Amino acid sequence: MRPDESGTAWSGGWLAAARHSPSPNHGPRPPGAQIDLIVLHSISLPPGIYGGPQVEQLFTNALNWDAHPYFEQIRGMQVSAHFFVRRDGEVVQFVDADARAWHAGASSWRGRGNCNDDSIGIELEGLEGEPFEAAQYTALGQLCRCIRNRYPVAHIAGHEHIAPGRKQDPGPGFEWARLQHELGWSSACFPDPVGHTKSHSA
Repeated sequence: MRPDESGTAWSGGWLAAARHSPSPNHGPRPPGAQIDLIVLHSISLPPGIYGGPQVEQLFTNALNWDAHPYFEQIRGMQVSAHFFVRRDGEVVQFVDADARAWHAGASSWRGRGNCNDDSIGIELEGLEGEPFEAAQYTALGQLCRCIRNRYPVAHIAGHEHIAPGRKQDPGPGFEWARLQHELGWSSACFPDPVGHTKSHSA
């Protein structure tokens, strides 16, 4: 299913309009977590290959590590994101948004470290540096609005912004201005160069 303007109903931290594929890779958020940040990522497995089940398998600890030579590089990895937006706009949810998913790693934004604690992670099916599909921008905009209807989201950033030098996704192929236009949110919510506030990095 795809979230739309009427599909904002939640059951706890699960979005009704998303397809649910629960991941074991999560934990509790620390006391006082504000859940005010959305972090965007990109992923494809194998890199540059779209439409298969491998990303979902990775996030649910069901990936066959021997199925492709690339998988040897990530063998045993236990990661997750809250949401995954496929090329056709389908939205899959892996982790209750009230819980802490394992997507950001070592990170910092707005003077706070450990971005997993207070963020919701969204993976876009894609390859860093490559363009994303129109259906993904539409679905992402709808998803971000659904999230903001439930949580006090004040910021949205890429993995590349919260872990500069270590991560490059979603990369230069992602159109931040297009997402801002889609959402209609203030530029202060976004990383530079879309927004121009300089006080958000640690």
